[in-house]
Amino acid sequence: MARTVGKANFAASSARAKSRKAGLIDQIRMKQLLQQDVNALSASIADSGYRPDLDVYASRLSGAELIEAALSHNLDRDLAEVLHFCSGAVRDQVAIYAQRFEYANAKTVLRAVHSGADPEVLKTEILPEENYSNKKWLDLVSKSKTLSDAIHNMKGTPWGRALSKLPEGSTLQEMEDALDQAYYANALDSVSAAGSDFTLKRYLMTEIDHKNIVNIVRSIRQGIDQELIFQIMIPGGRSVSRDVLRSMAREKNPSSAVEILIKKSIGFDSRGLAEAVESTEGGTLDPLIQLLVKKRDALLYSMSHRSPVSVLPVVHYIESKTHEVQNLRLLVRGKAAGLSNDVIKEHMR
Repeated sequence: MARTVGKANFAASSARAKSRKAGLIDQIRMKQLLQQDVNALSASIADSGYRPDLDVYASRLSGAELIEAALSHNLDRDLAEVLHFCSGAVRDQVAIYAQRFEYANAKTVLRAVHSGADPEVLKTEILPEENYSNKKWLDLVSKSKTLSDAIHNMKGTPWGRALSKLPEGSTLQEMEDALDQAYYANALDSVSAAGSDFTLKRYLMTEIDHKNIVNIVRSIRQGIDQELIFQIMIPGGRSVSRDVLRSMAREKNPSSAVEILIKKSIGFDSRGLAEAVESTEGGTLDPLIQLLVKKRDALLYSMSHRSPVSVLPVVHYIESKTHEVQNLRLLVRGKAAGLSNDVIKEHMR
């Protein structure tokens, strides 16, 4: 990634990020929203800073569809604003973190092409055309009849380069795994350069550890061969070595794999991990994922307070904003599906 010309504004960007974070929906307010129906939620979310985004889609959407489109639009708009008020090295490092959203959109394109998604549904619901940032992704889908076409049309981008290295006939899952590996490889390389914030590197490495753990547990549950499990591991973790990951992949059940992790990874924060994995048996991986999200959030909170004039408060804000949007989206989807408040709350971050 090319370096941005200009002076790094660590103090100013940190202050603006902290101010924005103070305006996010807190846990008390989120619990109040949990008690509302979809129609009331729309009004409450509008009053929480999302009104301009709801207005963009109000002429053609309503209910849950309207709120979901507005949430995505708001997150993209907010991210652009954050990048705009950062400069120099601060912007470079925030952009490294934010590039994960580009990789996620590349996955969305691959899934749409693979499934033959209805173009109308794609541009009205999945990647709404009112959101200008979706234009390049919609163009990619419209120009791609096959996954090979999509990869060819992504040439010149980091995600396109990663996909072009895969052998012919690779599956969609293999492509998504390759994108995850490429994002973290590029990110770690960028934050390892001279002048970079090495605390951000520590956070990214912890994130890699957590993603590898989730992937191993999921793969063991699916009965995937141990060598295939090891191939999808993301290199560069902080506390869980490749040898430990390989040993975990050999196990036949998730609990045994986690026992190995706890015994052999001394520097890894494994508190609550065994219980979380045990509670996933027969159900979703949400208990494990939520535990690891909380650990990362606590780490990011701690690091951003220890380094108040750095890139970390900005990254912490983006992560917190993303969680807010995910929770609101879950609220809306859950209410629309008729799920109980208890079930919705269990899945919120």
